[in-house]
Amino acid sequence: MTDSQGSSFLVLHSTRHISIFIHINSLRMFKILITGGAGFIGSHLAKKLINEKHFIVSLDNFSSGKRENLPSSFPKNYQFIECDVNNYQDLSAIMLAHKFDYVFHYAAVVGVQRTLDNPLMVLQDIEGIKNVLNLCKNTGVKRVFFSSSSEVYGEPVEFPQNEHTTPLNSKLPYAIVKNIGEAFVKSFKKEHDLDYTIFRFFNTYGPKQSADFVISKFIKLARANEDITIYGDGLQTRTFCFIEDNLEATIEILKGKLVVNDVINLGSDIEMTILDLARLVVEKTNSTSKIIHLPALEKGDMTRRKPDNTKMKQILGRELLPLSEGLDRVLEVKTPPNPPQNGRL
Repeated sequence: MTDSQGSSFLVLHSTRHISIFIHINSLRMFKILITGGAGFIGSHLAKKLINEKHFIVSLDNFSSGKRENLPSSFPKNYQFIECDVNNYQDLSAIMLAHKFDYVFHYAAVVGVQRTLDNPLMVLQDIEGIKNVLNLCKNTGVKRVFFSSSSEVYGEPVEFPQNEHTTPLNSKLPYAIVKNIGEAFVKSFKKEHDLDYTIFRFFNTYGPKQSADFVISKFIKLARANEDITIYGDGLQTRTFCFIEDNLEATIEILKGKLVVNDVINLGSDIEMTILDLARLVVEKTNSTSKIIHLPALEKGDMTRRKPDNTKMKQILGRELLPLSEGLDRVLEVKTPPNPPQNGRL
């Protein structure tokens, strides 16, 4: 069978109705699995690793990932498999068949409002973490890369937040799952000698990001000249890391065998208030949008986020891209979509 671009692939169906698109005559350096491969960061990572000529298998169940994030045509060193990592039977069939060298476990329920509204769905991600780690242990994976989050710091007691000195203060289900995931990853190293790297992602933005995240949401609303709503006074701060900085650090960590059995913050250390972010987006889009303040959230909206990103900058050998320049790059490639219905952050 061929796709619209003329690339050959096979379509297989497992007992759980997963669709497997397998390309023929695959070329690889390493076999690499990316779970959450139709998500924002996972899909960008897949593209980078494809270009590096590794053989990539991406998994996603499209609970929040998007089909449009997949390559428009599948190169010979790429496969996509629709699969829920929380289902051990389906995941084991894939991992036993391929015997991956490296695994990037990025699959998770994401988005602030989605995770607040669906706490039980979030907690089910613990099963996926255990499934991935057990199968990594049993199939000879060299190292697993786990996507944790800045949310593990909770309402922080130290600035900037350091990977080893800042206490973890997880309270919400999403943060708790990431904290538990980190504990599982470290425990598998201790008991089964499975090497790992833990990425604590801070706010990351770039092309193809969904409107579940603040910058994309603001851009959509501003382009439509719709009201931009923020919670509370808007003085809560975040830092924003352009996707290419995240990916470059990740690739260097993989290639250079860096941060092995350790944790690293991946994010910018330049704080900006949500209010100033909204104003900047309005300015850059020449929008007539008004900024509307809603009551503050009762939970989940931390007052500050600022990572100690010393390790990341050492790996990159440079400063990160300034937010203003990153927004310009996003605005160059984004097409004006329909605005979200409620416009909430």
